Amino acid sequence: MDQLYATRTSRMKASEIRELLKLLGEPGIISFAGGIPDPNLFPAEAFAEAFQNALGPDHQAQALQYSVSEGYAPLREWLVGYMRGVGVDCDIDNILITSGSQQALDYLGKLFLSPGDTALVGWPTYLGALNAFDAYEPRFDQLSINGNRRVAEYREAAGNSPIKFAYLSADFANPTGETVDLRGREALLDLAEDLDCAIIEDGAYQALRYDGDPIPPILALEQAREGSIEACRTIYCGSFSKTLSPGLRVGWVVAAKPVISQLVLLKQAADLHSSTINQMAVYQVARDCFDSHVPMLRRAYAARRDAMLDALAQHMPDGVDWTRPEGGMFVWVTLPKGVNGADLLARALETVKLAFVPGRAFYPDDTGANTIRLSFSNSDEDTIREGIRRLGEVLRA
Repeated sequence: MDQLYATRTSRMKASEIRELLKLLGEPGIISFAGGIPDPNLFPAEAFAEAFQNALGPDHQAQALQYSVSEGYAPLREWLVGYMRGVGVDCDIDNILITSGSQQALDYLGKLFLSPGDTALVGWPTYLGALNAFDAYEPRFDQLSINGNRRVAEYREAAGNSPIKFAYLSADFANPTGETVDLRGREALLDLAEDLDCAIIEDGAYQALRYDGDPIPPILALEQAREGSIEACRTIYCGSFSKTLSPGLRVGWVVAAKPVISQLVLLKQAADLHSSTINQMAVYQVARDCFDSHVPMLRRAYAARRDAMLDALAQHMPDGVDWTRPEGGMFVWVTLPKGVNGADLLARALETVKLAFVPGRAFYPDDTGANTIRLSFSNSDEDTIREGIRRLGEVLRA
């Protein structure tokens, strides 16, 4: 059958992270690979009650039936209030529910990208975004928001290729854990206006801030400039995966209504609508528990981050550097030149049963071989300390 596949399939490849997750069940493995929440911290009892209510006589017909493509209305109304709390004034028609924010990225790639169009992304950037966009055959160019690249340089690099959007995670990015400051967000808005392109803001980790003052989302800053969300070019993607449950696959998009209308058409063609019962359960848990549950997560994950940073400072040999994130789930480690992250992983698995993600997968051009991503969210502090000790042992060897 392979001769029948579309040409785009030649750009598709397996996710290194998905493959590494298969190692989690092996005995003795310490894994800093998957950026996954700790299942011991899921609000499981609240979800059990929510599903029981959804399947009760008053709601079961709706819970088990087809539904509207835009999403469960009470959940969208709750999200209107949530977005207003972070500075984005919108209404229910500015919100589409998706099957995780990963589906939103796929839809946005399909909506904006024709073969050969330019997508501006970080160097490195989220692997899932690269995989989602790559199916639509764009060219990737490096997004720089620190003033190192002028508008003319972007246009010259693109040639006759339209620049369609700039994609980034502004808060505690996957994979680096870094945050774009207020000045950088304002500069990105200026750049997008000059290039006349969209901004895709991935807010998957925004709620998980442990230190420092919150910075308004890019969409909020643009709305303050323009006066209305309908005049904004920023599209915000959110998710309950990192705060409530990844398994239920509930995310959302916030954007101007014409953009939402186009995304609804894509959803109707793809899967009609996200799971109704899952949306109903997420709504009840978010309504009843979000404001108490998320602070608990912040305390737990902050302690794990601190344990990882302290252990890195204790065990890393000279020539190794790492980020110091204010939130999220990741620390990004830069190894000495000549040390290959993939080779290091193979040796770590074989000798000390330690897993992490080699950094090269996060670069569109396969550079960054001397980088690795460490996740601290799914290990307790003692395990983190032991895992970093093992990493130091392998590096010294």
